[in-house]
Amino acid sequence: MIAIIDYGLSNLRSVQRAFAQCAVDAQIVSAPDELRDARGAVLPGVGAFGQAMRNLRERGFADAIEAFVASGRAFGGICLGMQLLFESSEELGQHAGLGLLTGEVRRFKYEVLVPHIGWNQIHVKRCTTLLEGVPDASYAYFVHSYYCAPRDAAIVCATTDYGGDFASVVARNNIYAFQFHPEKSQRVGLQMLNNFARLAGEPRHA
Repeated sequence: MIAIIDYGLSNLRSVQRAFAQCAVDAQIVSAPDELRDARGAVLPGVGAFGQAMRNLRERGFADAIEAFVASGRAFGGICLGMQLLFESSEELGQHAGLGLLTGEVRRFKYEVLVPHIGWNQIHVKRCTTLLEGVPDASYAYFVHSYYCAPRDAAIVCATTDYGGDFASVVARNNIYAFQFHPEKSQRVGLQMLNNFARLAGEPRHA
């Protein structure tokens, strides 16, 4: 089972439906102990960074996510869920993140229209199982005003150009994350979610 973490700021059902299209069992969980038997877990996200971190801490998910990642099981982040994996964000002030990846979350410069909404290309920078079957320059669906600036360039698997290149897919050990919404990115997004399920060792169901 893939656990989809409900912390009060997520587009949960669309993520669950996308996994269902991949014939992968994904369940929404609202308590940390429900992560116990999951093969993999996904942190979606819509909303503000600071509020999201408060919700994760108040519901006990911050420590549970750290323990889950330490267990070696596959962990994924989507949009705000990717940003929360980093050390800090400048969204509406300075906020500490989960710190599972080094780097910070920054606002797009004012030269471009914010938020960044719609289809844009992802340019593959390094091969990874997460991107198997995804052609370079594929289009994915984005909705965000902030982007991740990793301190370690080696974790960047794909970039996207929006007033300059930013990291749109990252991976380090058993952590995988997308700045876009794979659940809204049609065939390309479903391929990546299916790849994530394979990395988690979650079998497809007929």
